[in-house]
Amino acid sequence: MRPLRKRVLALSVSFFAIAGVLAASETPQSAEEPSETRQQTAQSETEAGATTDTQVAVAASEEPPAQVQQLGPETNLPLPRFVSMKSDRAHVRRGPSTTHRVDWEFLRRDMPVEVVAEYGHWRQIRDHDGVGGWVHYVLISGNRTVLVEDEMLDLHFQPSPEARVVARLEQGVIADLGKCDRDWCRVTAGGHRGWAPKTSLWGVTADEIRD
Repeated sequence: MRPLRKRVLALSVSFFAIAGVLAASETPQSAEEPSETRQQTAQSETEAGATTDTQVAVAASEEPPAQVQQLGPETNLPLPRFVSMKSDRAHVRRGPSTTHRVDWEFLRRDMPVEVVAEYGHWRQIRDHDGVGGWVHYVLISGNRTVLVEDEMLDLHFQPSPEARVVARLEQGVIADLGKCDRDWCRVTAGGHRGWAPKTSLWGVTADEIRD
């Protein structure tokens, strides 16, 4: 019985040794699979990050398209543009012909108005209050004027708020428009000439420069 028991024990030891070798050989293989998965995930994240960076770079390089200046079909002049009334009485019609009814009358010579459309010999205009219509082109002039919007506007000797005040203009006064820089315009009214902020005047655009 002893030799048989020894053989059984030997077989048991051999069996467990083989099982241990098999288990040891399988363990590294199963441990490597998550590593490969992490590498693929990291690669995907890197590619996603690169794509995002590329999209951001493209978006940053794109600039808004420059606005194209609209030109009048009859005069080839910019639209809209500022002009002034040549006559002290002008009929403002509903449409571009004498067959259209008169909606308004402009009764102030040199008043600044804005041309917004052209059709033949007719110009569609609007005033400071947004009121307007169609007038014949002979009733308007290219002479530039502005309307004082402040209740009381100081005219300065130089284009600076610290400069000496040379005159004061009341709200609604019409002044001839002269030079303009980025923020100031030189105007003339009632024999007085001086500089006024653009923001206090109607009849000149914010980005308009005049020499």
